[in-house]
Amino acid sequence: MAPGRGLGALPAFRQRLPWLGADLQTLRNNLLRRAVDLSAWTWRDAVLPMLDRSGDRLVARYALPNPSRAPTVMLIHGLGGSADSTYVRAAARAFLAAGHPVLRLDLRGAGASRPLCALMYHAGRTQDLADALAALPDFVVGEGIAAMGFSLGANMLLKYLAEQGEEGPVRCAVSVSAPLDLAATLAAMLRPRNALYHRYLLRRLQADATAPGAALTARERALIAAARTIYDIDQGFIAPRNGFADAADYYARCSSGRFLPSIRVPTLLVHALDDPWIPAALYAQVDWSANPALTPLLSKHGGHVGFHAAGSATPWHDQAALAFVRAAGR
Repeated sequence: MAPGRGLGALPAFRQRLPWLGADLQTLRNNLLRRAVDLSAWTWRDAVLPMLDRSGDRLVARYALPNPSRAPTVMLIHGLGGSADSTYVRAAARAFLAAGHPVLRLDLRGAGASRPLCALMYHAGRTQDLADALAALPDFVVGEGIAAMGFSLGANMLLKYLAEQGEEGPVRCAVSVSAPLDLAATLAAMLRPRNALYHRYLLRRLQADATAPGAALTARERALIAAARTIYDIDQGFIAPRNGFADAADYYARCSSGRFLPSIRVPTLLVHALDDPWIPAALYAQVDWSANPALTPLLSKHGGHVGFHAAGSATPWHDQAALAFVRAAGR
């Protein structure tokens, strides 16, 4: 699909050698393991209380270019990730270089938030985003908030946008590789060709869920440790801990695809049709014309949160996000 409204002269995505194909695009950051240098900016931490009486607090790292008249960009990581994930740091660098303040959020139970949280994030825990945004100091919010979510973080963001309506604090948003249907995405992840991906994500999830700070019963800890699939954790831990009847109920109620018609702020959805984790049919079946707030940007290639493009060291989804946020802020 050609670049949509608000994207100006953004070129179509072309894969960068040697990262050809969905899997190499997806794996490139892990294979290289190069840290994205953010030392040119001064970073500070904001500790944001959750309002559910759990005592949990989220950590957000922020950098404020001075002076800046651009909206602050809040970045939301995916499953098993954190504010220090390579794709989050790359997006932070792209926006900071363009003069935007940036806030990198560690979700409940992830990264720097883990020791401060008894509970754990999940794909539909949108009240955490609402609480975090409400707790931000005015000087961080500045010229308003734009939000960018990746994978599970994108699912959470899309659901949140539908819930906030037109009057919420987020003025525009970007979703990258969102799993619009959680059950269909898990089914794809459990295919034999995705066994290595699934094993990696399962281990990351197990580590986050049981790290110091987590309040678990002995039964929950044993169940998480013994889990053979992400479904086992969703069924035995995430669903009952969060008031869902079972994993199927959790997936049905929290899948972001069902919330797309209710989004009212300009939102860009970037997705690769060769994403090895998320079926292309989930994006093909959306009636994009039904909601003018949504701009789909669907590429034939790019993998899952990959988009390593020829001709630029900046991932293509970050180029698109920057163009979209600039246009939406005019």
